[in-house]
Amino acid sequence: MNQETNQKMALAADSSSTREKIKELIYATCLFQDDLDWNAWLNLCAEDFEYAIRAYSPEIQSDMTYISGNRDYLAKLTEMLPKHNSDTSPLKRHGVVYRVDIADDGKSAAAVTSFTVFQTQLDGINSHVDAGESRLFLVGRYNDRFLIDGDEIKFSEREVRLDTRRLDKGSHWPI
Repeated sequence: MNQETNQKMALAADSSSTREKIKELIYATCLFQDDLDWNAWLNLCAEDFEYAIRAYSPEIQSDMTYISGNRDYLAKLTEMLPKHNSDTSPLKRHGVVYRVDIADDGKSAAAVTSFTVFQTQLDGINSHVDAGESRLFLVGRYNDRFLIDGDEIKFSEREVRLDTRRLDKGSHWPI
């Protein structure tokens, strides 16, 4: 094999390894958020990380933004969450990474992940009836962007694009 072929094979192997690392990073965020480990989640994000939860409304023919902010905003928000009067029924995320696209220069990437979020009721209106029931809470996609610096990969942006538009108590938590 010539040198050019060897370089192409090495780049393909690097890209494959980077894709797997990005998938693992996305799945790790689901686990950290499920466990309400907000610091661990934010540690996977770059200093200039931007986050938003959005949904398109056909009624107003426009995007609605539920939450939007940078890493510092999210750190303050998640610090305050335990003080909010909210539904404490746990949320569990199930994500499937559809695609990971790495930039030609290898310094950034984008990914699309489909997700569902389930909620298991702790109480509810009729706690003797609702307690223990799991139900679908949200459906949508994560549109993520990443910064790649050698072996270190960090989230630079996450747009949570919801299909679900009718949100219930506890929806002020990052999804």
